[in-house]
Amino acid sequence: MRSSDDKLLLASIHDVGPRFEREVGALAELFARQLGGPRFAMLVVPDHWGESPLRPGTPFAAGLRQWAEQGVEMFVHGWFHKDLADHAGLASFKAKHMTAGEGEFLGLSREEAARRMDGGRKLIEDVIGGPVAGFIAPAWLYGEGARAALRTSGFTLAEDHMRVWRPATDETLARGPVVTWASRSSARTASSLAFAALARHALNPLRTVRVAAHPGDTSKASILASIERTLGHFASRRRAARYAELSG
Repeated sequence: MRSSDDKLLLASIHDVGPRFEREVGALAELFARQLGGPRFAMLVVPDHWGESPLRPGTPFAAGLRQWAEQGVEMFVHGWFHKDLADHAGLASFKAKHMTAGEGEFLGLSREEAARRMDGGRKLIEDVIGGPVAGFIAPAWLYGEGARAALRTSGFTLAEDHMRVWRPATDETLARGPVVTWASRSSARTASSLAFAALARHALNPLRTVRVAAHPGDTSKASILASIERTLGHFASRRRAARYAELSG
């Protein structure tokens, strides 16, 4: 029988950047309160929708470095977080139904995906003064070009909806659905609240549970309450850990 120290909780805040400075700050406070400190990850977008660039030397960049120095893991989270590609087949279904036009890496070529990955890493590492933890595509969606670029990218970790893996070898390090929320519509909110309530019990047997929040979650009190309950539930039964521990 596993002890609570054997079971891990990986928590993350997505879409971190100047565009959502207030929302990210609110989520960081909530996470730190429920997890007992900065025991979570941030997924940083270099230039959200081409409108909110992360710039070294700005107050937000200084805050990001402070979080990193306190122990918050930093991931590269795409570049624009906006999907401008034309899709067909399964990719078209994913682009339409699994995200609101934000699956940036779903339709990129290997070369373009590699360019954005490398540029994002250089920028974020310059801002935080240290290495990033890995790469996670916006909306957790990867096309063939992105997967090919990842394999030779040098990133230690990657993640999608169902697993965390080593890009170089495709070795799965953790498996199971991410508990996340949706605020775009009442129906999506209701279904995400229901899934979170179910997950608080159904996912307990897993060694690693992942919980992810987005800036838009702060717009609905019901979602914030669910995030707080979910983090508190899992944190009382397992250790809030770093993604890096999976590849140690």
